[in-house]
Amino acid sequence: MEEEKGFETNAIRTQHERSAFREHSVPLYMTSSFVFDDAEQARAMFADEISGNIYSRYSNPNTDEFISKLCLMEGTEDGIATASGMAAMFSSMAALLKSGDHVLACRSVFGSTHQILDTIFPRFGISYSYADITKPELWESKIQPNTRMIFVETPSNPALDIIDLEWLGKLAKKHSLILNVDNCFATPYLQTPAAWGAHLVTHSATKFIDGQGRVIGGAVLGSKELIKEVRFFTRHTGPAMAPFNAWLLSKSLETLAIRMERHCENALMLATHLEKSAEVVKVKYPFLPSHPQFALAKRQMRLGGGIVSFEIKGGLVQGRRFLNALQMISHTPNLGDTRTIAIHPASTTHSKLTEEERALVGITPGMIRIAVGLETITDIIRDVEQAISASVNGGEA
Repeated sequence: MEEEKGFETNAIRTQHERSAFREHSVPLYMTSSFVFDDAEQARAMFADEISGNIYSRYSNPNTDEFISKLCLMEGTEDGIATASGMAAMFSSMAALLKSGDHVLACRSVFGSTHQILDTIFPRFGISYSYADITKPELWESKIQPNTRMIFVETPSNPALDIIDLEWLGKLAKKHSLILNVDNCFATPYLQTPAAWGAHLVTHSATKFIDGQGRVIGGAVLGSKELIKEVRFFTRHTGPAMAPFNAWLLSKSLETLAIRMERHCENALMLATHLEKSAEVVKVKYPFLPSHPQFALAKRQMRLGGGIVSFEIKGGLVQGRRFLNALQMISHTPNLGDTRTIAIHPASTTHSKLTEEERALVGITPGMIRIAVGLETITDIIRDVEQAISASVNGGEA
């Protein structure tokens, strides 16, 4: 019996079959379609009697390799690559829901996921309810006879709240519901939701999986039974990942573990430093002892992640001054990059929510989300400190 390989080994040594050219590094398969050996093979492939590449909207050696790696990392049977993270979120739900179904979702989700649930799904007769991550005792009461799926992200974006995946997995099993977990912030290196009972795991590969802000991509992972439905949906609606993006993302997975170690180390040091600042009202980071769910985070996650959220004392005005005063840290809506990034969620990523909705998920007017990069930590802290000082001293707003 072959011994189970380690995380890093799977990330590096899982490769597509070597071609007749004996390449060491997997090549880029830039082709829209694939040639059949004969008419019978073509017929059998289209009839799903045999597997094989037909058309790159369906599959491609590069996307196959990327997904094979992610399945090993997440501990799932199958998966499919998508053109973006939001394509993954939408496909993972829309492929398995129909008119009359109900979704129970954690209230604290990414802004575009809110738009799918609040605006798009109701057009097709799919209803939803939100539950608070911090009030697990109320979740079961929100399950309806027509509830089909539970959708959560943990840690949440941007409030960094944590939900107990073991408890949630048992709740989903009790009511025969599909548990769908957005694992973007943690990545499979920090937590594996399938091990706690998740049926589907979704990713925006644009973030930590790419790690350098170069390409857009997503993934849906899960059981063969559920992925078969998602594959049918995506095959005929078209959110396919490009071969180049898959090739690049597969290469990026080779360094995911070592990058996440540094992201987490830097993030914890920044969060610890910010807690000492007189101009910071509150700091949220899963591995800070002050985090309300610190014990749960330590049990469920390998490390605390690469995101730090904090509330600056002067609210929106001082928050704007802080962002405008940054000299090295980038002001952009992405995250998971080698370069440290700062954003003001209330006016950007979650601006479509009402002020009341933002308050319910912990997004205050003065909240700043920092995706901590791989730069020298003293340089990151120095830039944050000078920007805080500038914001207090009336820097440009």
